[in-house]
Amino acid sequence: MNFNIYNLLRDNIKRIINNKTSENQCDLDIKIRLDNNENALGSPLTKWYHRYPDSDQSKLKDAIGMVKNILVENIFLGNGTYECIDLLFRCFCEPTSDNIIICPPTNHFFANCAEINNVEIRQAVLQEDFQLDLIHLENIVDVNTKIIFISSPNHISGNSMSHGDIETILNNFNGLVVVDESYINYSKQKSLVPDLKDYPNLIILQTLSRAWGLAGLQIGMTFASANIIDILSKVKPPFNINQPAQELAIKALEEIGQVNDMIKTIVDMRNAMAAVFLQIPIVQNVYPTDANFLLVKFHNAAELYQYLLQRGIAVYDATHEENCADCLRITIGTEKENTVLIDAISDYLNILQNNGV
Repeated sequence: MNFNIYNLLRDNIKRIINNKTSENQCDLDIKIRLDNNENALGSPLTKWYHRYPDSDQSKLKDAIGMVKNILVENIFLGNGTYECIDLLFRCFCEPTSDNIIICPPTNHFFANCAEINNVEIRQAVLQEDFQLDLIHLENIVDVNTKIIFISSPNHISGNSMSHGDIETILNNFNGLVVVDESYINYSKQKSLVPDLKDYPNLIILQTLSRAWGLAGLQIGMTFASANIIDILSKVKPPFNINQPAQELAIKALEEIGQVNDMIKTIVDMRNAMAAVFLQIPIVQNVYPTDANFLLVKFHNAAELYQYLLQRGIAVYDATHEENCADCLRITIGTEKENTVLIDAISDYLNILQNNGV
């Protein structure tokens, strides 16, 4: 593999990076700030937020680095995972000429960002066991392929991808390999973060929205080489994560014990729910999962989906996803929510029985 991150950059991004000067004020002990035209008299809130937030999110990165065992220079934070993905397109994919590869069923953000940035989307559909199809991937890669996106654990099926398959791609592809690990906290399989030192083309996406329960704060994490992080940091919007979000996230990261307890509870409920579903007559399959949800194949899933909606219960209709015919993706809720769901499905079964179905 002959990988050089700067060979992948768009020409306009090269100009931005070359002209971008680093501001070292964050390293100085500034007593009086008269440079950003803020309201020096404060704000109407009890806690003042009249100053702009730390654009580099230094304290938050320190806290994440401690929890994830990763250097700050390898961390980029975005306003949700979507911003992280979008920046990768804007930095590395030339509109109308470059292409990216996705492996559906997968995170819809990949295709959405590609369409918005006018970048060709190529698909290497996962195999029936929802593992990567390496032969198909190899056949559709060309000189204009900039990024291969992989979701592990998968956003739709919930299974983790083979680390061996991902390493094969990393060793043979000269572009970027982005592995979305949004659900990694629920998985027995280890994160690829320790492999960053061996693969300069590896980019890992994680989030505080899932296991950490901070979806309302919208903090997406990108882990990559220092060179890639430096590029993203120079291109991102200023002040992209607000001050309350940074403060709350730092406080949450101090409670790793509580988060681990929640993860264990959700995994236990996930396993219990899988066992319950396997006893339901209209269930054809419950797929293995490393996430906080189950992909379940039903007889006539579309009808059940509509019935649950009428009962005020929303699950994800996966019937239109690749290899997911008659499947619903069901998030593990609270114990009460899980019970209400199973009771509703039981009522649906009674209706079918009364109708002689």
